[in-house]
Amino acid sequence: MKSLLHKATRTGKDIVAITPEEAGWKYVGFQAQRLSPGESTLADAGAGELCIVVLTGTVDIQVGAEHFTGLGRRASVFEEIPPAAVYVTTGASARITAATSAEVAFCRSTRGNPAKKTQCLDPAAMRRSVRGEGSNQRFVCDILPQDDPRAESLLVVEVVTPAGHSSSYPPHKHDTDNVPHETRLEETYYHRINPSQGFAFQRVYTDDRSLDETMSIENHDLVAVPRGYHPCVAPHGYDLYYLNVMAGSERHWVFKNDPAHEWMIAPAKV
Repeated sequence: MKSLLHKATRTGKDIVAITPEEAGWKYVGFQAQRLSPGESTLADAGAGELCIVVLTGTVDIQVGAEHFTGLGRRASVFEEIPPAAVYVTTGASARITAATSAEVAFCRSTRGNPAKKTQCLDPAAMRRSVRGEGSNQRFVCDILPQDDPRAESLLVVEVVTPAGHSSSYPPHKHDTDNVPHETRLEETYYHRINPSQGFAFQRVYTDDRSLDETMSIENHDLVAVPRGYHPCVAPHGYDLYYLNVMAGSERHWVFKNDPAHEWMIAPAKV
């Protein structure tokens, strides 16, 4: 089996990418690019759908006759500012032109709906929350959550995990169609590290250990999660950011915690 870790290029336009065919699954694709000021790139939703996330810098995006200008104001994904994003519907193509040096993510699903509308996703309306406690605390920004009707199948979220903290933890999975207890969703993790020379760890494993891979993650690396539990750990001194993309036959995120580690979840206060 191919490694779930896809290493990033350190220079050049194309940072990292994965297609459903390369991943061996049905729905999720992902690509990240660096753009120089004035440089353009093209992205096509095809028969599916596309969410363009402006990770850093400022860009203009044209989709058909629609123009979205001056999108993005972050110098770093670790700033406490939600990202700019544009949802591109089935059959539409986008031209992205950088106004400044920029990093852009292309979050894809092969399952789309031409009745959905291409539109800019207002950063001010993105839901931000704190998840977990103590050394399990992390900071979440929902770009396209499951209760947002603008997408057909995509779920897109970014998470910042402070140095010394764990994330996607206790370990959980969403690889079985067992509603209302669990749903099956493919997932990618696009990682950024601060400071950039650092590293983090991610493990992907199943109950029977038929899949059990532990990876050292460096800046811009991508991890594919086809099934199994998938926790992350940020070592002392290095903050961890990741952009998650999920999709499946249904747009519904219900996960199951690893029973061996569920004991650490505090009971609800009444």
